[in-house]
Amino acid sequence: VLSLAKNDFKTKYAGSYFGTVWAFIQPVVTICVYWFVFGLALRGGADRGVPFVLWLVAGLVPWFFFQDGLIGGTNSLLEYNYLVKKVVFNIRILPVVKVISAGFVHCFFVLIVLVIYTCMGYPPTWYALQLIYYSFCIFMLILAVTYFSSAVVVFFRDLSQIINIGLQVGVWVTPIMWSFSDLGLTGILTKILKLNPVFYVVQGYRDSLIDHVGFWQHPALTLYFWAFTLVLFFLGTRLFKKLQVHFADVL
Repeated sequence: VLSLAKNDFKTKYAGSYFGTVWAFIQPVVTICVYWFVFGLALRGGADRGVPFVLWLVAGLVPWFFFQDGLIGGTNSLLEYNYLVKKVVFNIRILPVVKVISAGFVHCFFVLIVLVIYTCMGYPPTWYALQLIYYSFCIFMLILAVTYFSSAVVVFFRDLSQIINIGLQVGVWVTPIMWSFSDLGLTGILTKILKLNPVFYVVQGYRDSLIDHVGFWQHPALTLYFWAFTLVLFFLGTRLFKKLQVHFADVL
């Protein structure tokens, strides 16, 4: 799995002059654009406890991992269709390969975020160790979703476009560029938005780097996240196993 993941990461940008550097340029440019718009132009970075750019990257880094892992994992069977057609190959590892490949970039950005925080006078505390836990959380969530989506997209190719649109909406529905206090949201609407499992991870990154709050201090959210993820993982793997006998014929 690790060998395939490394190869996937390298071949994704094969043929371009800058190669794998493009994997890091796009997220950096996106962060700079959001920082300019919300932190400078619209002055959305007031009263965060830290400079707005630090608050912003703590939310964007896990989202980038979720986005890249979900898109790559969903299309894994289509991309590696020549392996799906091989009887002796275990195709159930292909979504894992794609998620791990996206994880390489994620690990790099986590290290960069820690360096940026330190350089700007906010060195990470021992709470930052929770980033390992929250990275595992987002990894499992992506894997759970991709087992479902990768199986369905073989028969329903439009799912890729639906997911792309969903991600465009999701980045704004999830409190990444904004917080609940900004909009004055309270009550039932706040509770509904917090049902988004990505919120748990985004808030966890900020708890680890900014607010210094342990994940055990959110028992209800933690229980909900893992219940949601494990149920989705179970259903996704069951569906994948049921449909995989037809993959080679359809592809």
